[in-house]
Amino acid sequence: MSPDFWTVAFPAVSAAFLASIVEVVEAFTIVLAVGTTRGWRPAIMGTGAALAVLALIVLALGPALQIIPIRYLQLFVGILLLLFGMGWLRKAVLRHAGVLPLHDEEESYAKQTATLKTQAGSADTLEWIAGIAAFKAVLLEGLEVAFIVVAVGAGKGLLWPAALGALGACALVLGIGVIVHKPLARVPENALKFGVGVMLSGFGVFWTGEGLGVEWPGADLMLLPLAALFLLAGLGFARLARASFERILA
Repeated sequence: MSPDFWTVAFPAVSAAFLASIVEVVEAFTIVLAVGTTRGWRPAIMGTGAALAVLALIVLALGPALQIIPIRYLQLFVGILLLLFGMGWLRKAVLRHAGVLPLHDEEESYAKQTATLKTQAGSADTLEWIAGIAAFKAVLLEGLEVAFIVVAVGAGKGLLWPAALGALGACALVLGIGVIVHKPLARVPENALKFGVGVMLSGFGVFWTGEGLGVEWPGADLMLLPLAALFLLAGLGFARLARASFERILA
């Protein structure tokens, strides 16, 4: 394989794949709660409608971005990726340090199930509400995936490889979910968010620099030290945050 694959294509596909795993796991928890509480018809219909909307968004944004001059596109996408990646990295650092609680899929499943069971109305009304809950969960989580797919794919013409990475994650999570038929609580979501935050932040700095006309030493290979820099910074801040938090508790 060419060096470009390992320095650009592989990180882009990996970022889309890992980010999609996190978001699909969270959406699957809500869809599972809808299916087991109100039946699989509204769960499947709500999920299908949300996936159709997301597909339209990706298909519309992808070609639209191609008409923007590459330098402006890289600057715009780079800034968005940096902000998005730093947001993921910040939350992952605080969760790793114990400042924020880890996301608990079993707790989310229990809350959603309890909410659905307390709703009143006719059978058709309850089915409609359940379908909306599935639609909303898949759409909201999927929008983040769609943004990442379009963003990491647009800068180097990797929209379809990034989309395939996201689809592969969806297939993997849904396949495991169908088999175990319960919330996927053992998926290391925070570690995945940490990794995705590192990769997106690295892409963000790299493409922002390219958009500003920076000549990176080593060209695309500069993605690797940038990602390593964010990784070391994230681990360092996590240690500092944990130490500070423990001192406060003491």
